[in-house]
Amino acid sequence: MIKFFLMVNKQGQTRLSRYYEHIEIHKRTMLEAEVIKHCLSRSKDQCSFIEYKDFKLVYRQYAALFVVVGINETENEMAVYELIHNFVEVLDKYFSRVSELDIMFNLDRVHIILDEMVLNGCIVETNPNRILAPLFVLDKVAES
Repeated sequence: MIKFFLMVNKQGQTRLSRYYEHIEIHKRTMLEAEVIKHCLSRSKDQCSFIEYKDFKLVYRQYAALFVVVGINETENEMAVYELIHNFVEVLDKYFSRVSELDIMFNLDRVHIILDEMVLNGCIVETNPNRILAPLFVLDKVAES
């Protein structure tokens, strides 16, 4: 099961965070700071899976952004690694070459995409067309 999903820039600023289990706000900030420190300090040659406390971290870097997912021990690391890539591909398809600014100024759209893919910590959809269908409907309504 997925515990949390983060998007962080190279300066360590969180651009997106979604938690699938309750964690108090002050503990979230401490957790994010530690997780970011662990992931950003690793070289590109090192593995993208880290055992951390009572869960695992799976991360991928895309230009200046890191996508970090916290999972429990039973979750498949490679499936989550591919989920991260699929998520970024869907963002690329929607925003046509997604950037950090797209994420910052369209955070609601990014959350909708993530919610279509992950429900209560479980991966529920990976088909880009099905994931983007609700957003295209919203865009058509906004144009009208």
